[in-house]
Amino acid sequence: MSKQRTSILLGAAFLMATSAVGPGFLTQTTVFTQQQAAAFSFVILVSILLDIGAQLNIWRVLTVTEFRAQDLANALLPGLGYLLAGLVVLGGFAFNIANIGGCGLGLQALSGMEPVYGAVLSCGVALFIFWLKEAGKALDHFTRWLGILMILLTLYVAASSHPPVAEALRQSVWPDVIDTTSIVTLVGGTVGGYISFSGAHRLLDAGIGGAAQVKFVNRSAVSGIVITGVMRTLLFLAALGVVTQGALLDAGNPPASVFRIAAGETGYRFFGMVMWSAAITSVVGAAYTSVSFLKTFHSFIATHEKWFISFFIVCSTAVFVVVERPVQLLITAGALNGIILPVALAVVLLAARKSRLMGEYRHPAWMQVAGWIVVGVMAWLSGVTLWDWVS
Repeated sequence: MSKQRTSILLGAAFLMATSAVGPGFLTQTTVFTQQQAAAFSFVILVSILLDIGAQLNIWRVLTVTEFRAQDLANALLPGLGYLLAGLVVLGGFAFNIANIGGCGLGLQALSGMEPVYGAVLSCGVALFIFWLKEAGKALDHFTRWLGILMILLTLYVAASSHPPVAEALRQSVWPDVIDTTSIVTLVGGTVGGYISFSGAHRLLDAGIGGAAQVKFVNRSAVSGIVITGVMRTLLFLAALGVVTQGALLDAGNPPASVFRIAAGETGYRFFGMVMWSAAITSVVGAAYTSVSFLKTFHSFIATHEKWFISFFIVCSTAVFVVVERPVQLLITAGALNGIILPVALAVVLLAARKSRLMGEYRHPAWMQVAGWIVVGVMAWLSGVTLWDWVS
């Protein structure tokens, strides 16, 4: 395998992983661990299993057909792609407002800067990345190195908090309590909406597609799932170690409390770096993938892709500056994207059965079964969550 292709495959894996492990995930995991303690390990396990069922199907079907999700949906049923793109872009925009807020929280912990100013500064950093001459290569390297940094810093804090690992393992398969809202929110924040498509769309943009590339696509998808799973587990263990000690977390910035209580002021600075890294990589991931859902609809969007991405980021920042409620935004955005997931995945699975779209390739039955299980579980859980919201 060429060095360039290896870099692209790793870049796609980290783009998906860092989009999934954004500030929403940091906040959601901390809040739900405080509420459920070791029982939240069951939600972590379920989210990883649902992640596998969704991601492997989406990456493979899109790259084999060499269709982006919206084009695949339109080929399946004219007009469906526009609906899917609308849902994904709406969810991506909601998430990006929260991601920008996460940037502000991260820089506040790192330097004492007010969150609004940190958000505006981070907006500038994201714009700079996309306006570099080789933006695709810069995106791959940026997400990769910040992803590695997040894992190492969170590993240190998880070890410092001394979590009850044995109890977490037991409750991952036999929990004391099961909370459906937390499952929908966490899965939505790590698999839902634009996140599921970020890696596959990055590969297609880099020219990697077709049935002959399946083994390389699988390798990239599995790498992204493993990276996401490791980060999820480490953050959960860090939060669990703190809450089982009876410590009270700051409601205004729950994950910051975890890092500070576990590792003192050094841990608090680490949190700032982790939060900012998670947030800024999610900002670029959300903007890049959301616009990739629009650019095939008209040549004007494709020609001026960088301008549309920039507009997406600037608008997200402007809304955050006005709203300024990052923690609540991060929770709500995850739930919204969780509701989008079963719709998007069902479209991909239906397309996988059409020979006019898949050509000679035959999608494995076990992957289809796994995918439809995810659709069924998430549709049911999303329905329960919506019912709870309206009632």
